[in-house]
Formats: sequence, C-alpha cells, structure tokens
Amino acid sequence: MAIPATPAPRAATVLLVDDQPIIGEAVRRMLVDEPGITFHYCKDAPAALQKAAEVQPTVILQDLVMPEIDGLSLVRQFRADERFRDVPIIVLSTKEEPAVKAEAFALGANDYIVKLPDRLELIARVRYHSRGYVALLERNEAFAALQASQQTLANDLATAAHYVRSLLPPPQETGTVAADWRFIPSESLGGDAFGYHQLDAEHFAIYLLDVCGHGVGAALLSVSALNAIRSEALPQTDFHDPGAVLAALNRAFPMERQNDMFFTIWYGVHHAPSGRLRWAGGGHPPALLLGPDGAAPQLLDSDGPLIGAVDGLEFDSSETQVAPGSRLFVYSDGAFEIGLTDGSMWPFKDFLATLSSPPATANPMDALVSHVRSISGRDDFQDDFSMLELKFR
Repeated sequence: MAIPATPAPRAATVLLVDDQPIIGEAVRRMLVDEPGITFHYCKDAPAALQKAAEVQPTVILQDLVMPEIDGLSLVRQFRADERFRDVPIIVLSTKEEPAVKAEAFALGANDYIVKLPDRLELIARVRYHSRGYVALLERNEAFAALQASQQTLANDLATAAHYVRSLLPPPQETGTVAADWRFIPSESLGGDAFGYHQLDAEHFAIYLLDVCGHGVGAALLSVSALNAIRSEALPQTDFHDPGAVLAALNRAFPMERQNDMFFTIWYGVHHAPSGRLRWAGGGHPPALLLGPDGAAPQLLDSDGPLIGAVDGLEFDSSETQVAPGSRLFVYSDGAFEIGLTDGSMWPFKDFLATLSSPPATANPMDALVSHVRSISGRDDFQDDFSMLELKFR
C-alpha cells in the first residue's frame, strides 16, 4: 500500500515596503540564499496593498518613514483590510523610540526592528512570524474543511431522516384500530422505524424498532428491517405469530453482516373479533396499555434478546385481552431516556405517569413532547423520539 507523500511546507513569503531601494537590495541579499524564503519588494507605499494582494505574503516588513503615506498609517490600512488582518507585520525603524514602538504595537504590528538588523536575527524573526501565520492558515483551512464535511453529513442525515419519514404509515381513523404517531429524529439520526398494517380482515400488526447507534448506517438497517416486516418478506414466517417474526428477523439480520449493528423491536398482532393482543419484544421497552374508564395501566413487557446479537434464538409470545376503548402506546427509548437540567435522568415511572395522565385537551403524545422539552431545557432530542398510539374500538 502506497504511503501518501507528506505535503511540502509552505514557503515564507516576505514583502518589504520601503521607499529606499538601497534598503530593498540589502534585505534581498540577506534573504536570497535562504531556502524556503521568497522575497518581494515594493518601493511605492500607496501600492503596498495591491502588491500584497499579488504576492500573498506570510510576513510584511515595512518602514515607518515614507513619503505620501506614514508608516503607522500603512499598518492601520493593512489591519483594516480583511485580506491582511492576520499577516504578521515587522516594523523597520531607524531608531529605538518607545512611544512610536508602543503606537505601532497598538495598531497591530507584531514586531519592531531597528534597521538594518543582523542577518541572522532578521532571518530568525521572518521564519518565526511566518511559521505562526502559516499555522494559522492551515488551522483555518482545516476548520473550513471540517465545517464543509459536517455540513455534508448534516445534509446526508436530513435526507435520510426525510426518507425514513416517507416510509412511515399515514395516521388512520377507520376500522377497528385508530392509529397515530409522532417521530422527531435526533440531530444525528437514530435508527428508529415503525409501522402498522392489516395482515388480513381480522388481524392488525403493530411494530416499532430501534437500531443501535446513530447515522445513515443505522437508518438504512432500520429501513431494511421495516420493509421486511411491512412486505412480509421473511421466508416461512407466520406474521400472525410475534415470536416467529422476531426469530425470523434475528436470522435475517445477524449483526456480523450489519457492521456489528443490532436492533430492538416490539411487535404485536391484534385480533379484532376476540380483542386478543399477542406480542413479543426483543430487548425493547415495554408497550403501555391503558384500559378504558380508568383501568390500571398494563406494561406489555418481554424478556426476548436483542435482534441480530445471537444466532438461532427463539422468542416467546405473550397475550392479553384488550377492551374496546383501550389505548396502546409503543415507543423507543428516546421517548423516556431524557437528561434533566440538574444532570440526572428522568425516572421511567414519571414517564409512565405523564403518558397515562395527559391534560384533557391535549393529545397525549404532544403533551409528552412538550413536557420532555420543558424538563430537559432543550427543544431537540439526543435520540430519536418515536411513539405509536393505537385506539381500539
């Protein structure tokens, strides 16, 4: 494997602004044989900014006493120009004057030398200031590249989030089950996906999955698993049997073939004539079933393992009766793993209480989102917020 060549260091580019050609020639001779230093001379001070724009100096040497433009005024002009605001300026003066030196530094000069200095001293100062400026340029370039990369990533994540949202089912009000949902992707996009559909005239499937990690890779895995469930494309699988569906997903999506990513899932099937709800979970938070007329909340939990972590596992299904008027909430951990403003985590029991007792005039999911934003002190979510609400008639 070829090793990339190390880029050559940038040359020190010196621009001398001085009205005396003899000084220009003296400085040129000091620097001409120095490797990595390029010298440019400008005799006309009013043209100094134009010359600097042409040669892009990494160090500016300039006299203090020149016709037409005072040296301190030229320092002020360089510092007022965005192109040269950070370029090191070394002021050359015929004598040591503390007041003038102080004013030069106040205007933005980086160094002050009584001319003509010793050759070794001049070269050392030129190299020192040039290295600092080149390092600043390289940091700025690296930061700009990082910003561009982050913007590209943000655009990719936004596109992926839009694609995931486009696959989610529309809310429904007809039939024996009314369904609604809320999906708020995190800035880094988690791996949440969910859906529901009629398996046949009597059976209604409900599912929500959460891929470990964040980013486009997690979203792609969640979409693949979602499509496998929605299209019933898992071979030799009875989609009326939640445990069988999870076992088939575990076989179809082993983590060693998914960049070591696994996912959790809650999958349920409601049988309308009998009111029976069967479900199975793979490492997923329990669904919350709220009965009518103030019946005690019921957590529909299971001890199934994560999907894709271990090959050959079986998953058990559980069953409960759902009375007409009941509501079922299925959600990802992004809905309740919330950091509070004091640094602690929101207790799960408080999440259940908030979801179980929303204000009379508010949708429970919207009330939950509003409450979470209030207690966390932030509008965004650190993980995807995904929640389904099913109402059984």
